[in-house]
Amino acid sequence: MIGFETLLRWLDLAGIAVFAASGALVASRKQLDLVGFMLIAAVTGFGGGTVRDLLMGRTPVFWLRDPALLAVASAVGVLVFFTAHRIENRFRALLWADAVGLALYAVLGAEIALVGGVAPWAAVLLGVATATFGGVLRDVVCNEIPLLLRKEVYALAALAGAAAFVLLRMHGIWRDTALLAGMALCLAIRAAAIARGWSLPAYAARRD
Repeated sequence: MIGFETLLRWLDLAGIAVFAASGALVASRKQLDLVGFMLIAAVTGFGGGTVRDLLMGRTPVFWLRDPALLAVASAVGVLVFFTAHRIENRFRALLWADAVGLALYAVLGAEIALVGGVAPWAAVLLGVATATFGGVLRDVVCNEIPLLLRKEVYALAALAGAAAFVLLRMHGIWRDTALLAGMALCLAIRAAAIARGWSLPAYAARRD
């Protein structure tokens, strides 16, 4: 149990870091100042988990109870501020950083929801919210069309990962195995979508 809790802690920090990095990369594209980098990094890192906690009635929200998370997000924002110019294709880097964060938080969000006693179907939805709403807030604040609203395979990947984790847990699969399996599935789907340009069909106007 101690080993698993340590793993969860490091995964949580990793999720904050990669989402914060994706937010800071958007800040670099918008040519914001250092404070802007830190703000967008924090919004991206904490947005989904904040929505989850508020929906579950968990207050104060998670990052207000753990100053280390804010320190991680701020440090990543500062780091990207000084190194973003070294990344030639920042949008591509943003997509991959966001994909890793999506996989981590889809499953971790579902795990937190299950531990909090919500129904399995609700845990899946809260996992999706945890994984996607930070990116939505990032894009809205930066005046971008959110990835969630584009044709890209994005929320579907989070849904698959969270659902796989919850189903495995409901069938008695060991938590670590279910956690890694859900993350792997989500990341595999999102990575394939990025690499192969997969997208969902969009509505096309037509005449009756």
